[in-house]
Amino acid sequence: MSITDLENIEVSSVTKTSESLSNAPASIYVISHDRIVRSGAATLPEVLRLAPNLQVNQISASHYVITARGFSGNTADQNFSNKLLVLIDGRSVYTPLYSGVYWDMQDVLIQDIERIEVISGPGATLWGANAVNGVINIITRKASQTQGGLLSIAAGNLEHSAALRYGGRISDELTYRAYVMDYLGGNTETATGARAIDHWSKAQGGFRTDWTPSAADTFTFQGDAYGGSDAQAGYPNEDIDGRNLLARWSHAGGDGSSLQVQAYYDHTGRGTPGNGNYGLDTYDLDIQHSFNPAPSHQITWGGSVRLSQYRINGTPTFLFSPASRNLNLSDIFVQDSITMTDTVDAIFGLKIEGDPYSGVAALPSVRLSWKASEDTLLWAAVSRAIRSPTPFDTDVVEKIGSIVYLTGNTDFQSETLTAFELGLRMQPTEQMSFSVSAFYNDYDNLRSIEFNQGASFLPFHWDNLLKGYTYGLEAWSDYQLLPWWRLTASFIELNEHFNFKPGSSQLLGVAQIGDDPEQRASLKSSINLGPDVSLDADIRYVGTLPNPHVPDYVELNTRIGWNVSDTVQLSLSGFNLLHARHLEFPASEANAVPRSFSVNLQWRF
Repeated sequence: MSITDLENIEVSSVTKTSESLSNAPASIYVISHDRIVRSGAATLPEVLRLAPNLQVNQISASHYVITARGFSGNTADQNFSNKLLVLIDGRSVYTPLYSGVYWDMQDVLIQDIERIEVISGPGATLWGANAVNGVINIITRKASQTQGGLLSIAAGNLEHSAALRYGGRISDELTYRAYVMDYLGGNTETATGARAIDHWSKAQGGFRTDWTPSAADTFTFQGDAYGGSDAQAGYPNEDIDGRNLLARWSHAGGDGSSLQVQAYYDHTGRGTPGNGNYGLDTYDLDIQHSFNPAPSHQITWGGSVRLSQYRINGTPTFLFSPASRNLNLSDIFVQDSITMTDTVDAIFGLKIEGDPYSGVAALPSVRLSWKASEDTLLWAAVSRAIRSPTPFDTDVVEKIGSIVYLTGNTDFQSETLTAFELGLRMQPTEQMSFSVSAFYNDYDNLRSIEFNQGASFLPFHWDNLLKGYTYGLEAWSDYQLLPWWRLTASFIELNEHFNFKPGSSQLLGVAQIGDDPEQRASLKSSINLGPDVSLDADIRYVGTLPNPHVPDYVELNTRIGWNVSDTVQLSLSGFNLLHARHLEFPASEANAVPRSFSVNLQWRF
C-alpha cells in the first residue's frame, strides 16, 4: 500500500463508524495485513510489537505484559496490567476475573488478519469499562478474501507451527473458510542462560461464514476452539481451553443509516491439577444504530447486555469467597458527530454503564477536530474512563497456613481516569506521513493495600488510596524513501507521578502500579528486492525500567521472504538477534528472551 492508501485506510475503533485513518481524531495506529505477514511473527503478542503505541514485554515462553501508556503492574505485588481492552472481531477477550488478558489464550491465523487498530488513550465512551489506557481491535478478513487452500509450516530453534486453511464458495452470496493450526513454543532462559521450564503448546481450529443476501445485508457466523498446556517449573503443566461462537447481522439503509446486531458466547478455562482452576462462560448481546437526523449530525447509539458466569476452585491458601458468581453488565451509549463548519467537527459521546460491583457509571467524552488542510488534521479530546472492580478486588482470600493475611474489599471502588489529549496527523508529501499526540492523564482511586483497622494489622485488604498523573508524547512516521524502500520510525515518552492519599499504609510503595520505561523508539525498514524477494528489519530501543531496575536494551528482528512461484513462498526470520538473551521485565518476575530463528514454507492451492 502507498503512504496515501495507508492514510485513507478505513478504521472503525475511534467512533464505531467507518472513517479514514487520516480523519480519525485519536492516537490510533493501524497494523496492516501486509506488515503483519512481512513481520514473520507467529503469535499475536509478537505481531503487536509492530504498534509503536504499545509496550510489549515477554516474561516467559507463553506470557506477556502488554500495555499502552504505562501501568504494566508488578506481579510480585499482585498488581497486574489491566487497563487495556482487547477485541477480536468485536468479541471482548479480557477476563472479568481481574480485568486483564491471558495472551496465551488469544490466537488468530496470522494470514487471516485484515488489520489491527490500536488506540492509545481511553475508549470507554464506546467500548465501556476497562478501555482505560487503550483499545486493541483485531479484525479478521472476510471469508471471500481467503478462498482456496493454504498450508503454512514453520520450524526454528524455539518455535514450531503448522496451519491448514481452506476457503470456498457455496454460491455468489455465501462463502466460508475453516482452519486448524498447532503451535509449539520452546523454553526461554534464566538471566544466567540456564533453560527455564516454560515451554508450551496449543492447538486451535475454527471457521467463518459470510452471507450477503442483498447489497444492504451481511450475515457473519464464526467460531473457534482451542486447547493447550503451559509448563511450570516445579508444578504440573497448566492446562488451558476455550471455545467461542459469534453471529453478526449488519444492515445498511438507503438513507445512510446502519444497524448492527451482534451476539457471542465465549468459554475459557485454565488450571493446574491439584493447584486450582477456573471456568468462565460469557454471553453478550450488542446492538448499534447510526442515522443522520440532519445534514450536519450523525447519531450513533446502542446498548449491550453481558452475563459472565464463573467458578473458581481455589486452593486452601488462595481462594475466592464466594467461589462463583453471575456478573450482569449492561450499558447504553449515544454519540453525536457534528459538522460545525467545512473544516471543524465535534464528537460528543456518553455511555451509561451498570456494573455488577460499583453500580451505575457515566463515561463521557468530547472530541474536536480541525481539518486545517486536505492533508492536515488537528484534534483534541477530553474523556473519562474507569476500571471496574473484579472478583480479585472484592472476593479474594489469601492465607499463610491457617492465618488469613489478605482479603478483598466489598467496598472497592472503580479506578478512574480523566484524560486530556492533543494530536496532529499530517501527510506533507505523497512520500511521508506522521502522527504526533500529547496526553495528560489524571488517575484516582487506584488500588492500594492497607492494614486492618482493628487491634491486629491482619488481614491486609485492597483499597483505593493511590492517585497520580502521567503525561507523555507519542510520535511515528512513514517515509517512502524509494519506490521499493519504506521506513517507519517512532518515539514514545512517558512520565509517571503517583502518590498515596492521606490515611494510606503506603505499603509496597508506588512501584506496585507498574515498571514502565520512560522512553522507547523503533525504526522499521521494508525493502522489495525485485518482484519476488522482500527484506524487512525492525530495530527497537526500550529504556530502563526504574523499579525493579531492568537495563535498557536494543534488539533487532529481521525477515527475508522469497516468492518461489505464484503459490509457494519461503521465508527466514530472526528475532532478538543482537544478544544471546535479554530481560524485558524484572528477573524476579520474568525469564530472559533468547535469540531465535525460524524458517517458514507457505503453499497456496
